[in-house]
Amino acid sequence: MRVLFISDVYFPRVNGVSTSIRTFRTDLLSHGVETQLVAPRYAGASEAEPGILRVAAAGVPGDPEDRRMRWGALTRTLAGLASGGFDLVHIHTPFIAHYAGVRFARRTGLPCVATYHTFFEEYLHHYLPILPRRLGRALARRFTRSQCDDVRALIAPSEPMRAVLMEYGVTTPIHVLPTGLPADRFRPGDGAAFRARAGIAPDAPLVTYIGRVAHEKNIGFLIEMFREVLRQVPQAMLVIAGEGPARAALEAQAAALRERVRFVGYLDRDSALLDCYAAANVFAFASRTETQGLVLLEAMAQGAPVVSTAELGTRSILTPESGALVVPEDGQAFAAAVVRVLSDPELAAGLGQRGRAYARTWSSSAMARRLTELYAQLRPAPALARLPA
Repeated sequence: MRVLFISDVYFPRVNGVSTSIRTFRTDLLSHGVETQLVAPRYAGASEAEPGILRVAAAGVPGDPEDRRMRWGALTRTLAGLASGGFDLVHIHTPFIAHYAGVRFARRTGLPCVATYHTFFEEYLHHYLPILPRRLGRALARRFTRSQCDDVRALIAPSEPMRAVLMEYGVTTPIHVLPTGLPADRFRPGDGAAFRARAGIAPDAPLVTYIGRVAHEKNIGFLIEMFREVLRQVPQAMLVIAGEGPARAALEAQAAALRERVRFVGYLDRDSALLDCYAAANVFAFASRTETQGLVLLEAMAQGAPVVSTAELGTRSILTPESGALVVPEDGQAFAAAVVRVLSDPELAAGLGQRGRAYARTWSSSAMARRLTELYAQLRPAPALARLPA
């Protein structure tokens, strides 16, 4: 089977969509599914990466990380793939890629499926704050219903995200299919090496956030919560790993905390990122917009004790079996849970052990097998050969 993937984002742009695409492409191949990805061109991105076609792209106003594929270049790229022997089109983002993917599928007579990675309603609120929230919510829901009507099937990364789409009035069949963790996420990171590189004392109690540094991730809440942690554990440190449009504002918010909050930027996924997870005494997370929350599983895979709120997609991960401490979005309650873990080595070790065992149940290979089965259901039946008279 051969499937065309199309997305408005991919590495070197680091986020959950890029991670999901790479993980599924790798595991689908082992299940007999070859994928061709069409994605934007970024400065420094490899032009020779197997199975990936990079499309000329322009900048996105107000967002230096993302790129917007040029419609003419994208159209020409897809026209060159029209005879590529594809069985299905899989769209991963709701912007230019969606409309180009739907157009390609209709012109070639192929079934089209989309993964709903992005909680668009919440993104509009953060990036168009002048828009009244009630109006923005209505527009986002109308936009989502329209796009969902364009495809044969939808993939939701979690059951809560499926429930949101159903509430919107989406009638396209929705399949819940998380991304899962590849085996390499369980390779032990070197926490001591990360601390040495970052200039953090080996025995400093370390609270860590890893992910996109964006407004919708609610990192400001973690910084304010950390002020209370410092009142009780004055030697603690907070590390924020990642990049994004909110970094300058968050650095200003944390300025009074001086050396107790450290922004370390992007980290290489295959080395420094694993080290950062492994260095954490607590992995803290409070995002309200996750359609799944892969970073929670990655933290658990490295044995990092997790303290988190459970909103939207993260509710599917943060079950009683996960070993995480789930707390409300309340600064005092969240800080108390963090301090509790920092102050109780036995509790921290137990959370880490249970989390690591739980993360192993989220196999990316098993998820890819389920996606392969969905593709097989949607793929057109081969034409029957004409029987001799």
